[in-house]
Amino acid sequence: MSEPTLAAVATRWYDENARDLPWREPGVTAWAVLVSEVMLQQTPVVRVLPAWHAWLSRWPGPAELAADPPAEAIRMWGRLGYPRRALRLRDCAVALVERHDGTVPADLHALLALPGVGDYTARAVLAFAYGQRHPVVDTNVRRLVARAVAGAADAGPSTRPADLVATEELLPPEPAAAARASAAFMELGALVCTARTPRCVDCPLATRCAWLASGEPAPTGPTRRPQRYAGTDRQVRGLLLAVLRETPGPVSRDRLDLVWSDDVQRARALATLVEDGLVTSHSDAVYTLPGALPHTQPL
Repeated sequence: MSEPTLAAVATRWYDENARDLPWREPGVTAWAVLVSEVMLQQTPVVRVLPAWHAWLSRWPGPAELAADPPAEAIRMWGRLGYPRRALRLRDCAVALVERHDGTVPADLHALLALPGVGDYTARAVLAFAYGQRHPVVDTNVRRLVARAVAGAADAGPSTRPADLVATEELLPPEPAAAARASAAFMELGALVCTARTPRCVDCPLATRCAWLASGEPAPTGPTRRPQRYAGTDRQVRGLLLAVLRETPGPVSRDRLDLVWSDDVQRARALATLVEDGLVTSHSDAVYTLPGALPHTQPL
């Protein structure tokens, strides 16, 4: 009897250990999967869960979201972080209504043509919503494959074509089995084969892991440090956007000036929000979320 493949071992582990997440439930729509994938970018699952439920409760499909102004998407996004994702989802919903009658296409090229949908998101939707055979490669999968197959501590800062090829070679030929293996690789990388403290004793791939067999060599490239948040323009942007998001009407510049004491940094952060389309600047130093109409009496 031949030895089971890496995909088979990982899938068996996944069947017994996978987290119970709502976007993995049978019958979940492709739109719900797409929303989850966008929300999960650079955001922990625990923070995404309530936001995902709230979003799908209000906008169960692209048509419902497309019918609302961008301001509502930003408000619903709340403090999930990286709020441009809310605008991208809304732009995507509009395109889905205009090009695909409000349905998420089951074709790679059609998905990649949508606003805000990149290589990873498109393949994740096709695999997890439609059960197609595609290499779904995020940071966790790249790290898992680099260690188990190539014997490297990590796979570098960004996805390369070689990462897609290496992952696809591990997938079984049957589309449904390949989609499940893709989910298994991702879950193993997220929960067991972690970046800093991998739980190798719990890993089902440990006996055939090239990285373990070679003595766990250290990364050869520069170590990525966690991004600082406190005191950065990103924090100031978040504080400014929170005022606009939580205010039903327009907001005066005077009120926004109370958010942060550094005038230069505050002005810079506000300018980038306007440039990114997250805030609209009106005459007389009045600001609103995009698509919201200014009133005569700003708060």
